[in-house]
Amino acid sequence: MAAKKTPSLAEHHRAHLEPRWRKAPFVLRITEWKGSPIPVLVLKERRSHAGESVDTTASSGADAGPKGKLAERGHVSGDNLRRCLPVLRNIVASVQDESGVPLEIQRYLTQDGLRLRVNLPLDEESGAKLALIFRLQERVADQDRVELMARRVERFTREEAAYWLSRMTSFSPDARRWAVAGMRLMLGGQANDSGVERMLERLRA
Repeated sequence: MAAKKTPSLAEHHRAHLEPRWRKAPFVLRITEWKGSPIPVLVLKERRSHAGESVDTTASSGADAGPKGKLAERGHVSGDNLRRCLPVLRNIVASVQDESGVPLEIQRYLTQDGLRLRVNLPLDEESGAKLALIFRLQERVADQDRVELMARRVERFTREEAAYWLSRMTSFSPDARRWAVAGMRLMLGGQANDSGVERMLERLRA
């Protein structure tokens, strides 16, 4: 009996992800930006017309829930993307369809998958965690601090990730800026701090 052929990423996306990303609470885009290393990952959150998060999940069917408006929650590319990829794959691997079957989003965060230019549906937990990582890594040159922050965000519960994301998106510009600065220090320490390497080694183990 012939072995069952594994569908290509493009075929998989058309069959399983294209019907879902337009309704998902978060959308991860693999794209290109002029002047930025290729590819760029852009994280969007679906908002209602009133500005609130849309109450839906990535596992909803094509006809479920409002479409809402997508608001950017951060992006990552270049060295920071390469350093965070293993963590990002672990986070998105948990996304499932309405029957509890994994959607295999992690297949797109590979060398082959990152060549595509697609939109990927994320649920509330994975979307909030990626949004935090993308926002925190901006303008941080220390790769160890970037990875440390990503690994610590990965360990957040869904509720923790949603809470901290709200602190960075739902208040005044000054309050949002302080929240980002505080989270960077809390999760990634300071530049040239020897504790960063020690903590990172423990998390990798």
